[in-house]
Amino acid sequence: MRSPDPLVSALRLLRPRIPRLLLAIGFGVLSLGSALALTALSAWLITRAWQMPPVLDLTIAVVAVRALAISRGVFHYCERLASHDAALTAAGRARENIYARLAGGRVDAVMRRHSGELVTRVGADVDHVADALVRGVIPIGVAAVLALSAAAAVATISPAAAVVMAVCLLVAGVIAPWLAARAVTAEEVAALQHHLARDVSTTTVLDHAPELRVSGRLDEMIVECEGQQRDWGRAVDRAAAPAAIASAMPIAAIAVSLLGAAVAGIGLANAVAPTSVAVLMLVPLAAFEAATALPSAAVVLTRARLAARRLNELAGPEPAVHPHAAPLLHRTGELAAIEVRCGFSASTSTDPVTLTLPPGARATVCGPSGSGKTTLLMTLAGLLPPREGTVTLDGRGLQSIDEHELVRRIGFFAEDAHLFATTVRDNLLVARGDCTDDELIDALQRVGLRGWLDGLPDGLTTLLTGGAQAVSAGQRRRLLLARALLSRAPIVLLDEPTEHLDANDAGPILDALLDPAGELFGPERTVVVATHALSSRTLTCVRNIGREFSVTGSRSA
Repeated sequence: MRSPDPLVSALRLLRPRIPRLLLAIGFGVLSLGSALALTALSAWLITRAWQMPPVLDLTIAVVAVRALAISRGVFHYCERLASHDAALTAAGRARENIYARLAGGRVDAVMRRHSGELVTRVGADVDHVADALVRGVIPIGVAAVLALSAAAAVATISPAAAVVMAVCLLVAGVIAPWLAARAVTAEEVAALQHHLARDVSTTTVLDHAPELRVSGRLDEMIVECEGQQRDWGRAVDRAAAPAAIASAMPIAAIAVSLLGAAVAGIGLANAVAPTSVAVLMLVPLAAFEAATALPSAAVVLTRARLAARRLNELAGPEPAVHPHAAPLLHRTGELAAIEVRCGFSASTSTDPVTLTLPPGARATVCGPSGSGKTTLLMTLAGLLPPREGTVTLDGRGLQSIDEHELVRRIGFFAEDAHLFATTVRDNLLVARGDCTDDELIDALQRVGLRGWLDGLPDGLTTLLTGGAQAVSAGQRRRLLLARALLSRAPIVLLDEPTEHLDANDAGPILDALLDPAGELFGPERTVVVATHALSSRTLTCVRNIGREFSVTGSRSA
């Protein structure tokens, strides 16, 4: 069975507003229709004025010329407003839908991709697909209406000239775009590897510049990025040669159409009025204005089709709603893992883990980097389906619980969570949007950042320029921990909350996290901490020895 066009599938991501698109096409037809009518009327006016009639015979035509000239610009402006509104709204919806699918889909579909690839696809690829509405769909609709109208108008004067013009319009509006699409397909296929490799290398340099400088490889990576940019440019230049032929074909079609109109006009010189001959000669010039944009529209649609294919691969199918997904009726908050193997693939999955965490329990997941601590936390949070076994909350499997309810009940706070290039307040409100400033300040004080906050020039409204680059590694860890404090989730899963803190600070914070009577989390909340080191207050330990997990003890706080 033939697979559907990627652009058709991408419509589910864009969900464009069809009435707004039709409105944009209507304004485009009115704009170019005004130009077509202006050309015909101008030809009639010039020829009629040559016959030196009474001035009053030309008054209406003169006023109409002015009105058509003004209306063309007005309608074009309205078309731009309607089309860009539709495209920008669709792009926003597409990104929202992609994020929703990524959040509800397979975790490894995202984790196995480099961040540079994700930025390219969610950024540039969505722009390409949305651009197809403005520079692809709308020009094609406008050109189709104008071509039929122009051919019909010319046919009333000379059917032979109308046939010639129709053939030329087919060449300019179908064959030339087809050649342009083939050329751009070859260009995109040749440049895709260079483009992606360039973005990956550039993102690596931007994200890891300090580490690369320390290792002495920063200059080498910058040179590699520049080389990949040059390779990309050369590949694009080689593939652009056939597109030049496609761009020249509409001009040649106009010339042939004008020649056909001239021959037809000479033959009709003694049979029709001079004004009709003038209209016949000049109308083809305006009739091809819409068709000359079609090769570019074909290029845009082809690039959008390639981008849509990549987006469909990234986003995957729409998340299926579990037929039994429903809010939990009980709120005891007991989290249990029964013979759970977790991992992104079968080859990297852990040995079985069995763990029961009643409300208020404290637990640590210990082990070296790469041993599976984060994977276990993600599985307990329902972000990663277990390879084997089940994870339950109040006796129900996580996969059968309503997604929004699950997020409210279990909070996973990753070690590498993002700090945004915005204010301190906005970075904390990520955890809970209804927090007051007093709550934000209290959270910062409890994680040891009150002195840092007091030293900021604008307090909570201070911009963190560059996000994580504006703070030290330790301050970043404390800010992420403050987010966890602000969350109302009764079960909190913390991944390396004391990483990058010195021993004098890490120990007390880890003790406070695991102390039910501490000032960080109350005794009613369950806290699971993934860490390299044990705390003196460890109550439950899922200890990692190599790749084998075992429960060494468990009791409620």
